[in-house]
Amino acid sequence: QVQLIESGGGLVQAGGSLRLSCAASGRTFSSVTMAWFRQAPGKEREFVASISRSGGSTFYVNSVKGRFTISRDNAKNTVYLQMNSLKPEDTAVYYCAAGSTYTTRPQDFDSWGQGTQVAVSS
Repeated sequence: QVQLIESGGGLVQAGGSLRLSCAASGRTFSSVTMAWFRQAPGKEREFVASISRSGGSTFYVNSVKGRFTISRDNAKNTVYLQMNSLKPEDTAVYYCAAGSTYTTRPQDFDSWGQGTQVAVSS
């Protein structure tokens, strides 16, 4: 119902910044909760950040609070993840997801992007 394509990943040095974008196509982008997850090699997928339908509410995993900012532009059908003060432990494939519930559980999201690689060197 919602197709998602991430972009903006790359290789940066510790302390640097990246902005990820997730372009969505579908009938009701403005009506879905959007979130970012990440998965490092050999580890399980973990929640990073989410944003409510109108953009009025956001939630972050503790490890990225104060460094990452999630936002959305419903007119452009796009959600963003601004990542500042990047650390080597942020290295992972980042995925955007769409769902009908404001939650951190992967199983509650029914649309996923293909992922974009973020690598942070020390």
